[in-house]
Amino acid sequence: MSIKSDRWIREMALADAMIEPFEAEQVSSVEGRPIVSYGTSSYGYDIRCSREFKIFTNINSAVVDPKAFDESSFVEFEGDVCIIPPNSFALARTVEYFRIPRNVLTICLGKSTYARCGIIVNVTPFEPEWEGYVTLEFSNTTPLPAKIYANEGVAQVIFFEATEECEVSYKDRSGKYQGQTGVTLPRA
Repeated sequence: MSIKSDRWIREMALADAMIEPFEAEQVSSVEGRPIVSYGTSSYGYDIRCSREFKIFTNINSAVVDPKAFDESSFVEFEGDVCIIPPNSFALARTVEYFRIPRNVLTICLGKSTYARCGIIVNVTPFEPEWEGYVTLEFSNTTPLPAKIYANEGVAQVIFFEATEECEVSYKDRSGKYQGQTGVTLPRA
């Protein structure tokens, strides 16, 4: 397995529609104002979150159960800035839609700009032949409210290409998050 460079990412994104919309370079400002960067980096791709958020709340005193998740545990919000309450978390989805090739595995990691503020993005893989919008998990580990900016960089995806294709891909086994389109809650 080898980690893939910016050149490989550009080629795959353009030839195979691996990432849509795709930004071939790093974008660090919009109309002259600085933003948290997104787009192709040296050995990865910095993804953005959309304006759709689900913010965790405990107004119903629910128990968090990944096998029987209570949707009333979240408040839906749409906007350019999401405020995550102290010691809480929120879900969002990427702006980008991914189509992962059969011989590729990715790892999604949080950007240091957010990590330095105590905002952690859950580490997650995109398996071979998975496709969809990525549901991102943001944890606010601080005792203060924290901001997440829509349409700006929030995490980096690193691509690993295998020397041979896997026998069974995510698509082959009809993975439960295949083709997700919105902020997707846990499925049993």
